[in-house]
Amino acid sequence: MTGCPTPQRITTYSLSANRQRPLAGAFHNAIFNTFRRFRHQVLYVAPPFLIAYATMNWAVERNEYLNSKPGRLLEGDDE
Repeated sequence: MTGCPTPQRITTYSLSANRQRPLAGAFHNAIFNTFRRFRHQVLYVAPPFLIAYATMNWAVERNEYLNSKPGRLLEGDDE
């Protein structure tokens, strides 16, 4: 026989590439992905909220005025 005999029963273990660092870059990607998604959706979400806030603010101020003494006198509401 020439050379060494063939080794028998040698077991090797290894990790796959996607199991070695499961959270690699997760924080960095979360920041930039959140910013990208926010930038693309803000024009769909912000205008209705601003309109609703302005309407609600106007309604509250109008209600407070109508329930005040000058508001009742100007509107002529006699209860």
